[in-house]
Amino acid sequence: MDTIQPATAMYENDVTCRTLGIQLDDLGPGRARMRMRVAGTMANGHGSVHGGYLFLLADAAFAYASNSHGPAAVAQHAQVTFLRAAAVDEELVAEAVERGRAGRTGVYDVTVRRASGEVIAEFRGQSVMLSGRPVNGPGH
Repeated sequence: MDTIQPATAMYENDVTCRTLGIQLDDLGPGRARMRMRVAGTMANGHGSVHGGYLFLLADAAFAYASNSHGPAAVAQHAQVTFLRAAAVDEELVAEAVERGRAGRTGVYDVTVRRASGEVIAEFRGQSVMLSGRPVNGPGH
């Protein structure tokens, strides 16, 4: 069975990403790329994109990359560094790359960029696999 297929199917059940227009552009073993057009409803009090939406985009790419191996994985720890503000109506891309896996733990780096390639944020996530649970299993 293709290990990527369950993670691809996971997107069909991802109400948050689909509601916000976050698209899964690419998925492979230990990697994922997602894209989001920033809506006006995502602006903070300064008129730039609320950091929570940037975190969500990076976290989504992390989720798909960490689930690309087949067994269900969830975030155990994550942090983000915001480098630049993003504006309403910009298209942002988050690329997640696996840095390493040992046992049930994985480490992933995600870079969020403008369409021009300029880096907006850097994210690092640590995942843990849920033993015996498929990607689309209960509790996920």
